[in-house]
Parts: sequence; structure tokens; C-alpha cells
Amino acid sequence: MQAVTAATFDHTVDVLVVGSGGGGMTAALAAEAFGLDTLIVEKSPQFGGSTALSGGGIWVPGAPSQRDAGYVPDPDGVFEYLQRITGGLVSDARLRQYVDTAPEMMAFLQKRSRWFEFVWKPGYADYYPELPGGSELGSTINVPAIDLRALGDEEQNLLRPLALAPAGIWFAPKDLRLFYQVRQNWRGKAVLVKLIWRMFRARVFGDRMAAIGQSLAARMRLALKERDIPLWLSSPMTELITDVDGTVTGAVVERDGRQYRIAARRGVILAAGGFDHDMEWRRQHLPVLDRVRHLASGEGDWSFGNPASMGDGIRAGEKVGGSTDLLDEAWWFPAMCWPDGRLQFMLNERMMPSQFVVNGEGKRFINEAAPYMDFAHAMIEGQNSGVTHIPCWLVTDIRSFHRYVVGGHLPIPKVPFAPVPTGWKVPKAWLESGIVVEANSFEELATKIGAPPAQLRATADRFNELARKGHDDDFNRGDSAYDNYYGDPTLPNPNLYPLQKPPYYAFQIILGDLGTSGGLRTDEHARVLRSDESFVKGLYAVGNTSAAVMGRSYAGAGATIGPAMTFGYIAAKHIADQSPDSAVDAGTQTDSTLSSDRKVTK
Repeated sequence: MQAVTAATFDHTVDVLVVGSGGGGMTAALAAEAFGLDTLIVEKSPQFGGSTALSGGGIWVPGAPSQRDAGYVPDPDGVFEYLQRITGGLVSDARLRQYVDTAPEMMAFLQKRSRWFEFVWKPGYADYYPELPGGSELGSTINVPAIDLRALGDEEQNLLRPLALAPAGIWFAPKDLRLFYQVRQNWRGKAVLVKLIWRMFRARVFGDRMAAIGQSLAARMRLALKERDIPLWLSSPMTELITDVDGTVTGAVVERDGRQYRIAARRGVILAAGGFDHDMEWRRQHLPVLDRVRHLASGEGDWSFGNPASMGDGIRAGEKVGGSTDLLDEAWWFPAMCWPDGRLQFMLNERMMPSQFVVNGEGKRFINEAAPYMDFAHAMIEGQNSGVTHIPCWLVTDIRSFHRYVVGGHLPIPKVPFAPVPTGWKVPKAWLESGIVVEANSFEELATKIGAPPAQLRATADRFNELARKGHDDDFNRGDSAYDNYYGDPTLPNPNLYPLQKPPYYAFQIILGDLGTSGGLRTDEHARVLRSDESFVKGLYAVGNTSAAVMGRSYAGAGATIGPAMTFGYIAAKHIADQSPDSAVDAGTQTDSTLSSDRKVTK
């Protein structure tokens, strides 16, 4: 260990936050509000983390916007719901803390900055609405779109998705659902007209509108600026500093080509994300993916997560004694992976009526419309049983292709220079890629995807029989309000309809993820726990740096960002509660007042 004296510190704050996603920025806003001098350091040149790349939903039952609308979920019911879906993997104390504090966190942000405007639109059900405490109305909170010009010079520093939509193309959460119904009703067509109008405005008036996760991250950054909370970009944390008792007292941060030793008088909050793109760790902890990658088309690590997420915070926490959990888990999301490595979500396709998904034996293995974590777990369990499930194949027909949005293709007449595929033919490039397969019979399709022809024919016949009856007796697809969300509202069962005439198509599905969800074990105050259940003094972890409070499940849309923001707030509040004089003396101490008994943990 290298001894570090007070004189060797380059900068001193009360709270050091590592990472600038939703969890980190919420933690910093809360710490500053509680009178604590706060600094955020971010390894990437851009701020926003996985929050900026997300759908922007925040799962908070009992949020002020729900209460304003007259809907107040029972906290005890929500607690029971989380107990059910986490199956004993998460302590009651953590679950209860989340249920009780998440609405408080939302109310705090709304009062703290004019940039926070949260809205609740009922209808996007929790992912298990039939369970006690689940809700068909849902508890996903969103923010409105924002013109990124409000960020000024900071606009260039916002982490942007790899696949950017053309100027003016942005979707509010409800827009997307209606857009998928463009061939079913006038509301879907109205969204298409709205998109055209937005493109026109962008070109004529220079609008730079952003929604969902981009809007949430931008609003958080604007709130930080409003409060003069510093954010250092391109400043990776390389190691934590502890004293002789093992208390975390700061961190080493690289900035502008030199190392800074930053003292954190009250605590360090790790909000640096998971290990989404660290291939060594992914091979170690997610071995099923490494075993099957050669079976599917495409390259890369199959993660939609933040490119900067490499497990830095988790490793740093381990080095100072923190223990880990759920490192074999991720926020799984079935996807298509094109040969160039580009990933595409497979969400609404799994809910559309005229399709079924088969494994390597040509058999259905799950309710195709199930929540993406459940679908992915079925893929993993099936793969581990010795039958190919990664990849699996979504089988559909030409009628479906002409009626529903499939693979981002818009089912309207061919539009030259359209930003998405259009027209009545499956794009030639798709068929040439091998990701999409075409055939004139189920037997021919089976041969092309490597499944037994007789079995695929039997699966198709059985599915069509059930679809004609209107109920999926095998897997109950369509029974849940969640299943119906992206289904066809013109059908008695929005998720069932027989496949019709050929040609038939099969779309390859691989096991993507939104980021890893295992990490440092924490208690209900977000303190990092050792293996003996004691905590590492001075160290907190939130978001994907911590083991998920959702366990191996997913409560509803926004069940990653909601906990990240909530436990960021909880961590800051706990630090403040342990420092009753912080509101008075924050920022007044100097480096010389620090203990000389410091060391850098290597």
C-alpha cells in the first residue's frame, strides 16, 4: 500500500460521485441539496450513461404524477409484488426502502429544479399485472421531449445512441405503441403524420428535439448546471483511497493526462455502470453467450449498454473489500444482430399475432409475448439443456409483414429516401444477411434454419389451430394485459392470428442485453457490503454497479432507471444523515484538515 498524506490530495469534496447516469446525477443533486459539496467524475467524454441510451421510463409506484391523477398504488401491495418477482433473492429491507423512498425521490427532483417535469400516462402495464400488487395501469413515469438547444455548449457532450434517427424523428412513449398500429387504425396514421411534421419543423426551424432517455439525461444535466454542481468528463476513477481502518476516503482520478487524488470527506458513491462491454468478464460470468456466439450471425458482445461500461466501479469496490452478487445476470433483451454487429430490439414483433418462436428442434418453448427477461431466461435454460435456443427463430408470413412493423420495416408503399425500410417486399439485404430466411413452405423454412421439417410443420399446425380458437392453451399468450400492449387491438385476442399463405419468413433472435445487472452487494442504504455482511465505510453503490434490487426479474418499464435514481437519492440522504453538521460546514474544510493516515488501495 502506498501511504498518502493530506498534503498529497489535489482536491477535496464532501461527496464524490463516480458516473453521470441517472443514478449518479440524482445522487449529486440530492447531496448538494443536503448541503454537501459534491463532484461528479465521468470516464467518458459524454455524460448520461445508460440512462441517455434508454427508453427513459422510471418505474415508481406512487409517484406524485400518479397521485395527481388520482391513482395511488398501495405500498404494501407493491412490496408484496416485488417480493413475489424477486423470489427471496433481495432483502425485504431493500425492497421496502425502494417502495417507500422512490416517490419521495421523484417529489424531491420536481421541487429541486424547473427542468424536472414528470408525467404518467396509464396503460403500460407492469410486467406481471396479474400478481398481487401488480398494476394493469402501470407505474412507468416519463419526461416530456426537450429541445437540446437548451443545453447550450453541453449538447455536444450528451451521450447519443449509436443509431441516430434523422432530424425531427423522435417518439414520445405513447407514440411508439400507436406507430406500431399504423395499418390498424387512424391513430397510428396520425403518428406517422406527426413524424413528418416534426421532420419539417426540424428542417425549417432548426428544432433539435429529443425524447425518452435523451430528454431525461439532458434535464438532469440542466439541473446540475442550475445548481453549479461540477461534472468532470473524460475523468476515469482508477482506484479508491482508504484509511488504515479500511474506510473509503476518496479516489484517484485521471484528468488531462495527470492523476488527481480527490478526498471525499463524507463518502464515495459508485454509479459507474456494469461490465456491459468487458469481454473478459462477460466470458467469465456469462459463459452461455461465449459458447453460442459462433452459432448466430453478427459480431460484437450483443449488448445495447453504454460503451464506457467496463466494470470499473465493481472492480474498485471489490478491491476495498466489497462483495458481489448476480454477476451471471443482465437486463436481457432478445434482439436481432446484423452481420456488421448492429443490434436491433425484438419487442413488438414478439407480441404481434401471426408469429411463433421456435428453438433448434422446431418447437415453441415460451409465451412469445412474455417480458423480455422471462423470454431470455427461457432461451438460456433451453440452451443449457442441450437444445439450441440461442439463436431461436421468429416465424411469420407475408401477410404479417404487410400489416405490422417487423424489424423496423414500415408496412406502407415504398417511399424513396425514407429513413426506415418501406415497401411490400422484404429487403433483399435482409435475406442476403442470413438474419432473415424466406421459404414457400414450413418444411423448406425448417431446412434453412436447421430445424426438423416435420416438427416445424406440426408446430405451425398446432399454433394455427390455437389461433383460430382464440386462446393459446399451450403458453397462454394474450392472457396478460402486458402481452396485449403491442398486439393488434382489432382482434379478439390481440396476440393471436393464424399464419396464412406463403411465403413464410424466419427472423433470427439472439440474446441481447441492456447492460449487466449484477454487481456490488448493497444494503437498504446503498452501502457496499462485505461478505460477512458488514459494510465498507464511506462507500456506496447504485445502478448497475450494484446487484439489482429487482433480482433476476423486471417489475415494469423503467425498473432499471427507477432504482438507480432512488438509491442514488438514498445514498446521498444517508451520507447527510451521518453528517448532521454537513449543511453548515460543507465546503469549508481544507485539505490540511484531513487525516494523514491515508493509503491508496492498489
